[in-house]
Amino acid sequence: MPRIALPRKRPVLLLVTLILGLGFLSTTLVSYQVSRQAIRDAILTQELPLTSDTVYSEILKDLVRPVFVASMMASDTFLRDWTLDGERDQIRMTRYLREVMARYNAFTSFFISEKTHNYYHPSGLLKRVREGEPRDAWYFRVRDMPEPYEINVDPDMANRDLLTIFINYRVLDYDGRYLGAAGVGLTVEAVRRAITQYQQRFDRRISFVDKDGRILLSANGAHNGPTNINDVEGLRDQATAILATQHGSYEYRNGGQTHLLNVRYIPELKWFLFVEKTEDAALAGIRRTLYVNLAVCLGVTLLVVLITGMALTRYQKRVAEMATTDKLTGLLNRQTLDALFLQAIDLAHRTKTPLTVILADLDHFKEINDLRGHLVGDEVLRRVAVRLRQNLRASDTVCRWGGEEFLMILRDCDTEAGLVLAEKLRRAVADDEVLLGLTPGGVTASFGVASLTDAESVESLVGRADRAMYAAKQNGRNRVSATTEPLKQSEREDARA
Repeated sequence: MPRIALPRKRPVLLLVTLILGLGFLSTTLVSYQVSRQAIRDAILTQELPLTSDTVYSEILKDLVRPVFVASMMASDTFLRDWTLDGERDQIRMTRYLREVMARYNAFTSFFISEKTHNYYHPSGLLKRVREGEPRDAWYFRVRDMPEPYEINVDPDMANRDLLTIFINYRVLDYDGRYLGAAGVGLTVEAVRRAITQYQQRFDRRISFVDKDGRILLSANGAHNGPTNINDVEGLRDQATAILATQHGSYEYRNGGQTHLLNVRYIPELKWFLFVEKTEDAALAGIRRTLYVNLAVCLGVTLLVVLITGMALTRYQKRVAEMATTDKLTGLLNRQTLDALFLQAIDLAHRTKTPLTVILADLDHFKEINDLRGHLVGDEVLRRVAVRLRQNLRASDTVCRWGGEEFLMILRDCDTEAGLVLAEKLRRAVADDEVLLGLTPGGVTASFGVASLTDAESVESLVGRADRAMYAAKQNGRNRVSATTEPLKQSEREDARA
């Protein structure tokens, strides 16, 4: 079959794939970026500040009990009477402080007298505070402050300088005069345990930083790595602004990850609360959604390309059929047969095998059109085409040669075999019940047979088959004839008449 100039499928499929791929990819990435920015904004402006507020409230709640205990001590008549009575029998004070520490599960308890500057502890008289001593500065600060108490973080000298949160409460006599400072201590380890609970609950990293930028507390105890935010990669450039502003939202790059950070100053502790979350953890869900969307887009693209490819294949097949077949009968058309004819003759010459053609023409077809109408004539042509195909070999070729003419190419078939096959075809047409029902008396055809000779052209071979076919018509029609001589022009005109 000759090659037909058809639209090339591969460039079309590549273009469809490119358009769909770029469209889906751009839409998905834009959607991801918008969602990513929205999530980042929500984390920085809502989630982290809310977590910071919650942790702050939890810390204050944990400090309420120690504040209450210190307040009770400051108003306890025993403590005030014992101090006003000259601080006699120190064992009684020691026993009192031990009882407070045991009953309220405090880490430590204390009382410092303004009159004697004695520092009383559950273990006994600890020391005498002095002005100018850096470690005693807190007491004189409490003595001079207007507020009833303060929360302070200092090393506890009675417990190997363990970092402790102290509630320092001013003690006044019955006339409002300052007697000293009493209170309890809460171990920082307890706060650290609370931090661990907060961190697990809120899925955030929580730590405390002092006013100099030192990282004091985190959930895992000892802080691994830098101990000051000025030494943290990505954070050092913002450390000064963070400590000066005291609150706000920030982000920085460290370890190949983006960290989202919220900072809040806790005046009761004089510490900064750092609540942070890595962007990768925050965007894990949306990133999974991105991968799912990309997979879906890929699947849809492949499906569309597959459907488009199938449609193009069907279209090309249809175009090829329209270009190579006769619309009415479905047989090959004459233009297509020309190319096949040349191939068949060339093969026969090269392989020295016989080649025979049969030219068939329907008898009195004009009368069928005139008497029964062109619709019946078209149906007759379609049915004759069916009968011819049904009685030919798979290797044989048949086409509609003209209005009511059909040409058949028989490979590896000599004249004798061609005459036998032509006779079979003639009977198949003449005896067909469908054709008998279409026209009174049925339909007949005249067949001309010619075999290829050495170095013979297509025109010569078809001309001899044409001569044989018209000879059959001249001899009464509905018959088979073979000839070796071309038909003269005058004989063709007489046969047509």
